[in-house]
Amino acid sequence: MQRMRNAPGLGISFMIAAMFCISVNDALIKLIGLSYPLHQIVFIRNGIACLVILILIWRTGGFAQIRTKTPGLHMLRAALIVMANTTLYAAFIVMPLAKVTALYFVAPFFVTLLSIPILGEPVGLRRLAAIAVGFLGVLVMVAPELGGGLGWVAILPVVAAAGYASAAVLTRKLGQATSAAALALYLQLAFLLFTSAMFLIAGDGKWEPLASNDSLRFLLMAWRWPDAQDWPFLIALGALSAGIGYFISQAYRQAPASTVAPFEYVLMIFSIFWGYTLFDEWPAPSVFAGAAIIVASGFYIVWRERRIKALS
Repeated sequence: MQRMRNAPGLGISFMIAAMFCISVNDALIKLIGLSYPLHQIVFIRNGIACLVILILIWRTGGFAQIRTKTPGLHMLRAALIVMANTTLYAAFIVMPLAKVTALYFVAPFFVTLLSIPILGEPVGLRRLAAIAVGFLGVLVMVAPELGGGLGWVAILPVVAAAGYASAAVLTRKLGQATSAAALALYLQLAFLLFTSAMFLIAGDGKWEPLASNDSLRFLLMAWRWPDAQDWPFLIALGALSAGIGYFISQAYRQAPASTVAPFEYVLMIFSIFWGYTLFDEWPAPSVFAGAAIIVASGFYIVWRERRIKALS
């Protein structure tokens, strides 16, 4: 087993790079969304990403590094990320980029909570209180939608955040003995298996008439051969997916989960930029208010953790 790394600066840099790649990935999926079903987009994206990562593994130590003694944990991590991505992208189709991103910001809170039982990282009462305040920010943003409008779709980003946070903590645990490239490869293979299963179940579009909204339609549409002008977007998605998997795996291998997770907040800046420039979206005041509460709570958690470490 490798010694757990503790390089905060490097971990934070990897996380910021991952957030930029995620923002571009999300914008591209929203651009071509409802032209193809989600599982077809993900199949093509992750097939390309898998090839990129295989080349990376070959150039950085060979295929021996993909061996693992904990296949069950890797399968659980991959399943959680597949679930998180599916629910998140379903929300992007009907919600503005910035709002989905702001709701997704609760992921670091879940990471902090899960770090207690899984990683043994201490979290005091003050940080738990900050997490509770952060979830109030979520209510500020989703309350207008729960009584009407989007309904249950409004909570999809929060469900995605919980799945991603669980996977992030497992990444930190598994990263002690598994390379970042291998972690990324297992994830890509899981996506390929899941999307292949979705093709067998819904690839002919027979379930699409049952879709009651665009989020479900995005999941149940029939597969079709991509148009020529869409291939550059799909290839770009593949390269971005490889980068995201690698950068996030490296971030959580280099530094504690509770250190790097709050830097996911830079995604909000990227999402506002792409939402405004590509889709003419500008967040409603409730989104800014809720996001401000969440971000302030997150930064308090970081400050409190560093203060405790300085005094210890």
